[in-house]
Amino acid sequence: MTTLSRRSFAAGTSALAVSTFAIGNARAAEFTYKYANNLPLSHPLNIRAQEAAAKIKEETSGRFELQIYPSSQLGSDTDTLGQIRSGAVDFFTLSGLILSTFVPAASINGVGFAFKDYDTVWKTMDGKLGEYVRGEIAKARSIIAFEKIWDNGFRHTTSSNKPIVTPADLANFKIRVPASPLWTSMYRAFGSAPTTINFNEVYSALQSKVVDGQENPLAIVSTAKLFEVQSYCSLTNHMWDGFWFLANRANWEALPQDIRAVVSKHINAAAVAERADVAKLGDTVQADLTAKGMKFNTVDPAPFREKLKAAGFYTEWKGKFGDAAWATLEASVGSLG
Repeated sequence: MTTLSRRSFAAGTSALAVSTFAIGNARAAEFTYKYANNLPLSHPLNIRAQEAAAKIKEETSGRFELQIYPSSQLGSDTDTLGQIRSGAVDFFTLSGLILSTFVPAASINGVGFAFKDYDTVWKTMDGKLGEYVRGEIAKARSIIAFEKIWDNGFRHTTSSNKPIVTPADLANFKIRVPASPLWTSMYRAFGSAPTTINFNEVYSALQSKVVDGQENPLAIVSTAKLFEVQSYCSLTNHMWDGFWFLANRANWEALPQDIRAVVSKHINAAAVAERADVAKLGDTVQADLTAKGMKFNTVDPAPFREKLKAAGFYTEWKGKFGDAAWATLEASVGSLG
C-alpha cells in the first residue's frame, strides 16, 4: 500500500489534474467514462481513484479510460445524482445519507451514535447490512453500487461561536446539514435549526454566517479549509458516513464483461486502500487543525444518545427503515433502544 502523508496528498493534486486524462498510451480509448465526486483533489478518495484509473487503463491495454471530475465540477450532489440516474455521468461517489432522497434505505448507516468504532463499521458495511443496502439501490433500476463502500469517516461538529459539549448546546444551533431527511430529523430531535446546503456551498454559508456550524469528518474539515471559517471542533463522532461508488446501470452493462471485471477489481481495491488512508489521516489532522487555530473538545456520547431516544428518534427511524433492516443494523451495533 502506498504510504500517504499530508505532503503527498498535496503533491497528488497536480498529479491528478495532469495525468487523469493522459494515462497510458496516446491512442484514444474505446470506452471513456466520467466519474464525478464532491471532494477536493487532495482528499484520499481522489488520490486512490487516480491510482485505480491508471491501473484500469494499463490492464485494459488502453481500452478503458476513467475521467475524474472532483470538487463538484459537474454540479452539486443533487444535480449529479440526477445526472447519474439519466446516464449523463457514468460513476459517482455519494454519501448514502444523500442517496436516501432516491433510495431511502441507503441512509441507515447514518443513524445517530450507532457505530462505536471502525471495526464495527466494516463488519457491518462489508457484511449483511451493506449487502442489504446494495440490494435496495439495485431495485432503483437506474443505478448500481460497487461492493466496497469508501470511507468518509466519523463526523464531528464544528462551530464559529461555541463548543458543543452537551445536547443542550445544540438547542437553537444553526447547523448546515446535507440534503437528507435523517440528518434533519436528528438535529430537530436535539432542538437545533438544521439548514440543508449542498457541500459546494458550505464554505460560503459558514463565511457569511447563514449558519453557525456544520458537521463533517476531520479530513474534510481540513481539505475543504473549513477551519478558516470555524473556530471550534467538538469530537462528537455522532455518525459514520461513507461513499457508495455508484454506476449508471445501462452504461455499466454496456461495457464488455472483461472490462467490467477489471474496473470492479481496481475500484473495490482502491476503496479498501482509501479507508486506511482516511483512518491514518485522522491520526494527524487534529494536530494540524489545532496548529491552525481550531479549539477541540471531546464529548460523552451517552447523553446525546439518551436525548435521541427520549425524543423518539430511534423509534421513528426503525419504523421508516422497517423491522428487518433495523434488526440487521442492531445485529452488528447492539440495541439502539
